[in-house]
Amino acid sequence: MNYFLMSRNLYYYKFILRKVSFDSALFRKELNKAYESLSYEETLILNKWVKAYAKKNNVLQDLN
Repeated sequence: MNYFLMSRNLYYYKFILRKVSFDSALFRKELNKAYESLSYEETLILNKWVKAYAKKNNVLQDLN
């Protein structure tokens, strides 16, 4: 059950990051919040997702 809650947190932060992806500074701020809140394993998953997402988003090109 605990893993389910962590997965929901990861899903939540991906949702938030998609919403703020229009501004790289805001995206970075929310990403730092996510890294502080998530477990180590989840931060690895999120980091992989961020790299793939940033490649597709011109505003976030400086994150790569």
